[in-house]
Amino acid sequence: MRKRSLLDEARLASLEYASRRQFLVDCAAGLGAVWCGADHGAFGAESSFPQHSSNEPLSRTAPHFAPAAKRVIFLHMVGAPSQLDLFDFKPELRRHDGLPCPQEFLEGKRFAFLKGTPNMLGPQYPFKQYGESGAWVSDRLPHFAEHVDRVCFVKSMQTDQFNHGPAQLMVHTGQARMGYPSMGSWVAWGLGTENQNLPGFIVLMSGGSAPRVGKALWSSGMLPSVYQGVQCRSQGDPLLNIANPEGVSRDLRRTALDSLSRLNQESYQAFGNPETLTRIAQYELAFRMQMEVPGVMDIADEPEHIHQLYGTEPGKESFANNCLLARRLAERGVRFIQLYDWGWDSHGTSSETAINLGFQDKCREVDRPMSALLTDLSQRGMLEDTLVIWSGEFGRTPMRETKVGVESPYLGRDHNPEAFTLWAAGGGIKPGITFGETDPMGYSVVENPVLLRDFHATILHQLGLDHDRLHYPYQGLNQKLTGVKPAKVVADILA
Repeated sequence: MRKRSLLDEARLASLEYASRRQFLVDCAAGLGAVWCGADHGAFGAESSFPQHSSNEPLSRTAPHFAPAAKRVIFLHMVGAPSQLDLFDFKPELRRHDGLPCPQEFLEGKRFAFLKGTPNMLGPQYPFKQYGESGAWVSDRLPHFAEHVDRVCFVKSMQTDQFNHGPAQLMVHTGQARMGYPSMGSWVAWGLGTENQNLPGFIVLMSGGSAPRVGKALWSSGMLPSVYQGVQCRSQGDPLLNIANPEGVSRDLRRTALDSLSRLNQESYQAFGNPETLTRIAQYELAFRMQMEVPGVMDIADEPEHIHQLYGTEPGKESFANNCLLARRLAERGVRFIQLYDWGWDSHGTSSETAINLGFQDKCREVDRPMSALLTDLSQRGMLEDTLVIWSGEFGRTPMRETKVGVESPYLGRDHNPEAFTLWAAGGGIKPGITFGETDPMGYSVVENPVLLRDFHATILHQLGLDHDRLHYPYQGLNQKLTGVKPAKVVADILA
């Protein structure tokens, strides 16, 4: 007969004091817990990885195999930059600029805004080849162009979502619906953090606005909430309420937390809710963060040559400041650092979004800082084990987006889930290569397509995690970042 667990004992003990309604609820839940705790196939038997201490849920755990990367810095350009005006140079598209779009590009396709028969829109900026790799980059990114031999371009990314919110969820959670763990949460759960005074997953934002679906992008989903992303600010206090109220000393705060911890421990002993342990751990982490976070997030102590390198201005909210913060957080052992930069939705509806106007401003804002991040990490010997990723949520069409019968000075491109470009550097990724290819118009992938679940599997692989073994039992299914469909590691881009 199976030995009773602490949860079973607590529930049985509590029945002595239960009302009839409470009895029915607890009895049903208790029987369910007994069933789930028994060896009933994969649901109960395969949930042994990882093993975290209940007191230290972010403690370091061993990966499945030797990792190439220790941490990830993910730079997400919210709104989806046009790959056709940055990295995926198409001379044939330039020759077709202004001509009517071929009907085969439109038949059976779904678009967010395109209507009628649009004209083709060629590359809007000059392209050149750079470095020994001969990678094509437009003149909008002159600083980054000097780093092409450090990065791997994947030009054959694909998604099945053409609206921003679901597409952003796909990039970060592997699902187009809310309620699933972010990649950063999976990584923090799978590996813990190297610094117990800081969260394993930190989120930074710039551009003046949050992504469409907000905190769902860094949610922990069904994982314990201690693994969700912690949003920090690069302007003002890094976290709200990071300082104790006036008149509350650190010793008094410690005494209050000890009392609260005892109450929560009693609650856990009585009811066995694992979120109670998460709550205890979060209070303790918050207490430690009060000492560590203010110093980490204060970039004013960086030398002047570093500020010149990044173009940072302490005290302001900017992508530049966040790139420098990402390096500082990586140095201090944060496992997954997520940067969101708003403003890349390149429609032809206003000067702020147009390819020929606002797009240029966004390029200027990110070019120098992201290049500085690669230089800084490399000079400190950190690029080797830090995986840096730059991406949007989908690509842009080679057709011009305009209202039917309306001429506009603003040039825009519609959403294109069938092909987009991202780049990755460091963390065991092969440098100076281009993987995948699109057709002569840059519309569809014709060589080495990479699905998002394949790229997720590759990121986990570089961190020493097997995507098929990193799962969490929930609602009768072993939930995974890569979902239920087969995924594969993109071995050709690995060093």
